[in-house]
Amino acid sequence: MSLQAELSKVFLFSQNKIPGQLIIQITDHCNATCPQCGMRKTAEFRRSKLDIDQIKRYIDKAVENGVEAMSFTGGEPMLFLNDLVEMINYAGAAGIKYIRTGTNGYLLRKGKSKDEFDTRIKRVVEKIVSTPVRNFWISIDSACFDTHERMRGFDGLIEGIAMAVPLFHEAGLYPSANLGINRNLGGAVTESLWSEDPDDEEHLDKFYIEFKDAFDQFYRTVIDMGFSIVNMCYPMSVPEGGTDLQSVYTATSIDKIVNFSRGERLKLFTALIDTVPKYRSQIRIFTPMSSLYTLKKQYEDDAYEAGYPCRGGIDFFFVDSQDGQTYPCGFRGNESFGEYDKLDMETIDRNAFCTKCDWECFRDPSVLFGPFIEGVRQPLQLLRKFSNRREFLDLWRKDLAYYESCDLFDGRKPISYNALRKFNLS
Repeated sequence: MSLQAELSKVFLFSQNKIPGQLIIQITDHCNATCPQCGMRKTAEFRRSKLDIDQIKRYIDKAVENGVEAMSFTGGEPMLFLNDLVEMINYAGAAGIKYIRTGTNGYLLRKGKSKDEFDTRIKRVVEKIVSTPVRNFWISIDSACFDTHERMRGFDGLIEGIAMAVPLFHEAGLYPSANLGINRNLGGAVTESLWSEDPDDEEHLDKFYIEFKDAFDQFYRTVIDMGFSIVNMCYPMSVPEGGTDLQSVYTATSIDKIVNFSRGERLKLFTALIDTVPKYRSQIRIFTPMSSLYTLKKQYEDDAYEAGYPCRGGIDFFFVDSQDGQTYPCGFRGNESFGEYDKLDMETIDRNAFCTKCDWECFRDPSVLFGPFIEGVRQPLQLLRKFSNRREFLDLWRKDLAYYESCDLFDGRKPISYNALRKFNLS
């Protein structure tokens, strides 16, 4: 980073701001049957799709607002592949640095014949790689292949994805495997972990063991499939105690498959903390340890002060496809900011404090940027935290070093195993 860029970031932090992020749900149309998602094709509701011209207005406004990261999500964005390509190209030309999108993988599934598969995959790879998209995720729900395909409702999905990944690599794009944590993660073993008393100690002990094994199996699986980047979406449901939350992003679900008790959430984050370091030298794991630590402490202790609130509704925003309105995040659907291109950033409460949900899209970067803002605005307070919260700050410093070694998860660059070697625990 140049000196000028570094100084501009310091100035940004001094204003209690961080680089902005905008998630645009371009559609809630979907052709998959995922039980963990309220947009599955069997769900009965009026489907929607945002107008491209409206999205372009939002992109222009996002650039004006200093947004650097933009995600185009669904539904299934690739049901409208040509429109998606047009939007990504427009965002890139407008100056958005970090553009992301993804798929449930239906276009990557194995075909009835090799010729049919090769023709389809070539078209998909060429269209996606031709855009300035930086990160392209492919959803993987379970380390058990049969379970994943049953959940998605597509045969030949895993085999097709495994065949497609190296073709993306050859074309210069390195897709991310994306897991939304659910009870089917470990197949029948974790699927059966349901209790009438989900916070019973015996249940929680077994829950931790089985999910830790499932996370372990998942990382090994996506590595074997050829992925070089992986991300973890925390449970897409409103946590207990979040009764004032109203989900607007219908990737959330009331189904038990993604509903976890407070005790189970604590065990999930503990299991991730105990698993992620093992694989950091083998695959680029986007999940920051400092954020996992914060979430664990939050569920462990009601009195724990997270310190670094979510920037949802401050620097990060979510646009819903149903009404085209802007929200602080996918879970605060009762707090509309109206149409994004009419949003007055001067009216934003930059001191708002929210840690009500676990949406990693916003929570993870909020935790990573938090100490930078505090270091510029309240350096003495940060120094006190260095002595009182050594474990968190040690994890945070290691996260920064890891992110640098991962080229900030640039999906246009191959993994550097040499750079990640220092994170090998053996």
